[in-house]
Amino acid sequence: MITKKMSKKDNTPEEEIKNDQETTQVEENQEIEAEIVEEEPTPEELIQAEKDKFLRLFAEFENYKKRTTKERIELFKTAGQEVMTSLLPVIDDFERALSHIEEDKEAEELRKGVLLIYNKFYNTLEQKGLSKVETKAGDVFDAEIHEAITQIPAPSEDLKGKVIDCVEKGYKLGDKIIRYPKVVIGQ
Repeated sequence: MITKKMSKKDNTPEEEIKNDQETTQVEENQEIEAEIVEEEPTPEELIQAEKDKFLRLFAEFENYKKRTTKERIELFKTAGQEVMTSLLPVIDDFERALSHIEEDKEAEELRKGVLLIYNKFYNTLEQKGLSKVETKAGDVFDAEIHEAITQIPAPSEDLKGKVIDCVEKGYKLGDKIIRYPKVVIGQ
C-alpha cells in the first residue's frame, strides 16, 4: 500500500485554516489542563476554606441572634406606644379640668375627686413606662427634644433662642419620645 504524504502545498486553503484551528485548540486545551492541575487545592487548603466558611456562618448567626433579641426587647418596651399616645389627650383634658376647678373655690370636693382620679390614672401610666419630658421657660431650645410651633420676639436679651412658653407637654415611653413638647421660642 502506497500512502501519499501530503505536504502543506497540497492542502487547500480551507484545510490549512482547519488544521491551524485544530492545532490552536489542542494547544489551548493543554494550557487549560496545566492550569487546572496547578490550581487544585491541597487538603489543608480545603480544610482551611471550610473552616473559614463555617466561622463566617457562625458569626453571621450570632449577629442575627443579637439583632433579633435587641429588636424583641425594643418591641416589648414600646408595645404600648399606640395606646399611650391615644391616652395623652385624656391626660391633657384632666390637667385643663384641674386648672379650671382650682379657680372655682366652691367646687373643692369636685377638685379633690378629679385630682384623685387623675393621680391614679397618671400613676398607672407611669408604671407602664410613661414619663414627662420636662420643659420650662428659659430652657435652651433643642430641636432633638422640642417642637417649635412659633417664634416671638424675646422679652429680654437672655431669652433669645430659648423656650418662652410650653404650649403642650411632651412625653416619653421608656427612652423614646412619643410626643414632643410644643414650645414657643424667643427670637
